[in-house]
Amino acid sequence: MPDLNYLHLRYFWAVAHDGNLTRTAERLHLSQSALSVQIRKLEESLGHALFERRGRGLHLTEAGRIALDHADAIFATGRDLLASLGESGRAREAIRVGALATLSRNFLLGFLRPILGRADVEVILRSGSEAELLRGLSTLALDLAVLERAPQRDATTPYVSHRLAEQRVSLVGTPALAGEGLALEALLATRPMILPTTDSTIRTDFDALVDRLGLSPQIAAEVDDMALMRLLAREGVGLAVLPPIVVKDELAAHLLLEAARLPGIQETFVAVTVERKFPNPLLRELLLRAEGLQLG
Repeated sequence: MPDLNYLHLRYFWAVAHDGNLTRTAERLHLSQSALSVQIRKLEESLGHALFERRGRGLHLTEAGRIALDHADAIFATGRDLLASLGESGRAREAIRVGALATLSRNFLLGFLRPILGRADVEVILRSGSEAELLRGLSTLALDLAVLERAPQRDATTPYVSHRLAEQRVSLVGTPALAGEGLALEALLATRPMILPTTDSTIRTDFDALVDRLGLSPQIAAEVDDMALMRLLAREGVGLAVLPPIVVKDELAAHLLLEAARLPGIQETFVAVTVERKFPNPLLRELLLRAEGLQLG
């Protein structure tokens, strides 16, 4: 393989971050054709297309995303070199992880702990809806998404799902709401509830449970963020329907109590990736370490 031409790489890096060939050419005082030639030479030296056109837009290919990660590290190291008068920084490998806003952050922290704080790894975290995270996987903006269910896989959406763990779900609240030793049915009938929103599988299972019991609980709040549910539970707004792992510190300090377990309801954690020609090497390490992960 020929030596890497760093001028070609810098032109690619500029276009990739601008997302627009015309704008980059104007900024660099080059013609569009000259800039295109430089990027094409880089693609020829690497043996892979780095951009693909969709309509009028330029989008990174999988090889382009990997090249951009390395270019970011290379030019960051160059800046460190100038800043420290010869002491170059360490190149860092990036991994982009997305997670549902409703998933337990304590679980996510435990899942990512093997790579957090490593000098050679940069962890980029995003949260969003299932649709947003799956779109991030398909566009290669994410390496991995943590969801509560495995998405459907077909020829056009080659998702690979890895079941990580399951956590029980309970009614959790302040001692004033949870501490009288009431049975589950009595709690559901007499206490206000803090519930996940209706797009959550926990909420779907909870609605089915109360329907079977013939109950219509008072809903104090519907929340799409586990951290906010935890805060509302601490404020005594109601009993929260969530996995105890979300509030493990509050449980340990007896600020909150687990009033009752909800039978048949679990939160499932699934790591979803897509088939890629060049998978992020950190993924395998992370998923292998997560096998048999037990928290809480």
